[in-house]
Amino acid sequence: MTVIRKAFKFRLNPTPEQAQKMVEFAGANRFVWNKALALNLSRLENKQPLLWYFELVYWLGLWKQSEEYGFLKSVHSQPLQQTLKDLARAFKDAFDKTQPLKRIPRFKKKGAGGAGGGAGGGASGSSSDSFRYPQGCKLDEKANRAYLPKIGWVKYRNSRQVIGDIRNMTVSRKGEHWYVSIQTEYEAQLSAHPATSIVAIDLGVSRFATLSDGSYIEPLSTFNSFKQLQAKLAMAQRRLSKKVRFSANWQKLTNKIARLHERIANARHDFLHKASTLISKNHAMVVVEDLKVRNMTKSAKGDMANPGRQVKAKSGLNRSILDQGWGMFVRMLEYKQAWLGGEVMKVNPQHTSQTCPCCHHVSKDNRTTQSRFKCVACGYAENADLVGALNVLARGHRVLACGVETLVLTMKQEPLGSSDTRPILAA
Repeated sequence: MTVIRKAFKFRLNPTPEQAQKMVEFAGANRFVWNKALALNLSRLENKQPLLWYFELVYWLGLWKQSEEYGFLKSVHSQPLQQTLKDLARAFKDAFDKTQPLKRIPRFKKKGAGGAGGGAGGGASGSSSDSFRYPQGCKLDEKANRAYLPKIGWVKYRNSRQVIGDIRNMTVSRKGEHWYVSIQTEYEAQLSAHPATSIVAIDLGVSRFATLSDGSYIEPLSTFNSFKQLQAKLAMAQRRLSKKVRFSANWQKLTNKIARLHERIANARHDFLHKASTLISKNHAMVVVEDLKVRNMTKSAKGDMANPGRQVKAKSGLNRSILDQGWGMFVRMLEYKQAWLGGEVMKVNPQHTSQTCPCCHHVSKDNRTTQSRFKCVACGYAENADLVGALNVLARGHRVLACGVETLVLTMKQEPLGSSDTRPILAA
């Protein structure tokens, strides 16, 4: 038996009184985070030891007893304690040398995640407008309602059955709406994957994903509805730059931009789920490149001493890569394959687009354009993304056979002709 953890997210339909309580809970959690963070940053400046979870809980009790911060008593204690746990974990990660993205925790600002980074409260929402219950929460699926301590039974939009025992509930605000994320845990007997095939994926911009079997998935940016949303967002952001900050019209436009951001994020999320589900259901083993998206999308501006070159073109490429959601797509593939009994393998992406799958000659001259590949040694020609997928598949076979990617592959896959390519998820 294998323990499986799943998350189920639903949109809440709170009453005005319940929505106001949620705003107060989120604000109190943000206040406790900032207050405890300021306390620890002050101790760092004075070269004093940090306060960890149990010490911070003691300070939380003192704040609740004071007249100035007595409003914290109206908020359930568990979400506040969970905030302190998150802060302690953030400080631990900040000083962990094994963490690649380590940094000191930052203050949370009201409305920081709303419309293009604009500050200000209102209905724009924020990535910090959230709180978590580790226990005491309940779910009544028949009546489509969830119980949140000190808030009460809140209606939600039930779209699927929740499986497993509830471990925690997280309430968050995105745009104008509140959502509840329910993490569950259950035991299941994982069987073998229904498929027996192995496939490799080359992620790109002109094609979102090219599979080694010749099929490919068109990017979300080719869908007209998604293009229209992006155009509306760009226009609204230009209009926002001309408004007086914090005016009534500025706030209305900020809320509109937040709604557009939410619709774009939902469209991207839906696309990635459909694409990852389609691939994971049909293939037992999926081989992908171990891409470092953060490094790939670094700015090319440079500095005064060493100014960058082709900054505008690089900026457009970075935007296209981030717009695709490659990292989220691979994470979806990993957990969906784990549920089905399959596996995702990551291989070294170096020179996959410059290596000939027929004679293995490596040269940057093999790929003269973004879409075409022609080997200068043997003349083999094919779509460049398909060539990348074939090379990724070959490296996956080497790892499976010997655990080493650099060994010569004994069984080469027959190269596919250009007539074999076909879209499997296109507009």
